[in-house]
Amino acid sequence: MRAQVVPHAARGRSHACVARETGPHLDTVRRRRGRFTQAGLHGLDDRQRRGLPSSFTPPQAAEVEAPACRLSRPRRSSRVPPPAERPEARGGVPGTPQ
Repeated sequence: MRAQVVPHAARGRSHACVARETGPHLDTVRRRRGRFTQAGLHGLDDRQRRGLPSSFTPPQAAEVEAPACRLSRPRRSSRVPPPAERPEARGGVPGTPQ
């Protein structure tokens, strides 16, 4: 994702356009472009984080993440149906007294 921001920026596209086309939040695009402008490709590297260092080596992390990335199960929607689609609007809930 980080490297996708750079070619779009080189074409003179706005932050908002780059965010829409590549997926990250607008603030993320601004931050990545700024870091690239200041430090070149090294500006896209991971930065030091506070806290304990990672206890996994990069190959171990990749081994754990790979199966999760292969999952193609769609996410379940947590949307609440509009009133017209609710069971009570269609004559009640099956199996309950009316």
